[in-house]
Amino acid sequence: MQKKYAIGIDLGGTNLRVGLVSSEGKIIRKIKEPTSREILDSILKASGTLISDEVRGIGLGIAGLVDREGGKILISPNLPLIEGVHIVDVIRKRFDVPVCIENDANTAAIGEKWVGAGKEFSNFVLFTLGTGIGGGIIYNKKLLSVSAELGHMTIDANGEKCPCGNNGCLEVYASARAILSKAVNALEKGRESLLKGCCGGNFYKLTTEDVYRIALDGDSLARETLRDAGRYLGIGIANIINLMSPEAIILTGGLIGAWNIYIQEAIKEASRRAFKELYDAVKIVPSVLKDDAGVIGAAGLVFEEIE
Repeated sequence: MQKKYAIGIDLGGTNLRVGLVSSEGKIIRKIKEPTSREILDSILKASGTLISDEVRGIGLGIAGLVDREGGKILISPNLPLIEGVHIVDVIRKRFDVPVCIENDANTAAIGEKWVGAGKEFSNFVLFTLGTGIGGGIIYNKKLLSVSAELGHMTIDANGEKCPCGNNGCLEVYASARAILSKAVNALEKGRESLLKGCCGGNFYKLTTEDVYRIALDGDSLARETLRDAGRYLGIGIANIINLMSPEAIILTGGLIGAWNIYIQEAIKEASRRAFKELYDAVKIVPSVLKDDAGVIGAAGLVFEEIE
């Protein structure tokens, strides 16, 4: 029997996505649920729902530093419960199929290169903009096998503490967590804002979608919060443009839904800070695959490694 499918797993700080993906890069079926403390059980249950004799293997993309040879996560600031767990061995023993592991932003980059916004580029850098900020680098049409922890480049040498242990990381200022933290802190200090009326008045339950929606209504705190985060993101993008001179910067993750404020501010800041010649040569574009990039890329990793 021809094994024409792979299972792709995208494990992030907020959501777990598991999909059955064809060899053409199409998702046949997908399971999405909030990331819980029972991470491993959730992965095994979802994968068990999708497994069949037609599945070649399972690809796993996880936020953090990955030990590809050892099949485990070394450091994951947003998922500390799975640090050091030999997750590849556990999944392989349960389903008796090949299992590949990679950083989640790298799998997203693979997905975009395979069937997404990166198809036309030989060299691009992908930013994942969600709970945290990650990165993946495609160079000469292949994944560059480096950590690419773009969210942990230092933006402010004397800045706020990051869960990774460093101070002033990009993630501390430009991620979804950063946006919500700033908004909640301002509300706690008595700042007037339409955000106070969200979630039945319990602003501790705010989402970035709430912040963007209220920003579109003209709320000053919501707009200020998104623009500040966008400026920091723009600094990070400019650093990467000056360092890598890519053909494209591809942006993915939940925060690209706030493109008209957050991303546009980032693009303006990047244009001010990057070398003009390099900035003029790069395209800054949204993901085509959006939330599915990591799932598709993780499955693509299976097809790539087997072939």
